[in-house]
Amino acid sequence: MTIPNRPRLADLVTMPVGAVTALPAETLALLQEEADEALRAAKTVKDWLDGALALKYGSLADQARAVAGKDTGTVRFANGPVTIVADLPKRVEWDQSRLAALVERIRAEGDDPAEFVEISYKVSERKYGAWPGSIRSAFEVARTVRTGKPTFALQIGSGEGVR
Repeated sequence: MTIPNRPRLADLVTMPVGAVTALPAETLALLQEEADEALRAAKTVKDWLDGALALKYGSLADQARAVAGKDTGTVRFANGPVTIVADLPKRVEWDQSRLAALVERIRAEGDDPAEFVEISYKVSERKYGAWPGSIRSAFEVARTVRTGKPTFALQIGSGEGVR
């Protein structure tokens, strides 16, 4: 669908929000499609560039970490006048069932597990919804519902496949 004289995506940042909200729904739908495509294209380019940077500097970053005596974290090194800051984040995962067993062992030995581990409880919203009312009501005092950021998907036509 072509709308004559419609603003382009680049025009939006110079338009007052009121002018954007006054645009017809069809124009907003086209702008949303254009923004989504631009975001996908930018992500593809960024991923490609990040891959090239990893190929170019990955082994140098590994060497710098080895010299610093660390497996993860941030290192800095120079490539001509440019300082490369290479970060390899640490992602630690804990086996929940083994942690639970250790917590019980600590508790059985008379110590307070809270001195060693952070303990949190979670309830699946799906399971919560399937519980009988008597159990749900007992848990309601511990439950807070917050909303996330609202999203709107505009589609021209039948509206099938609305996100």
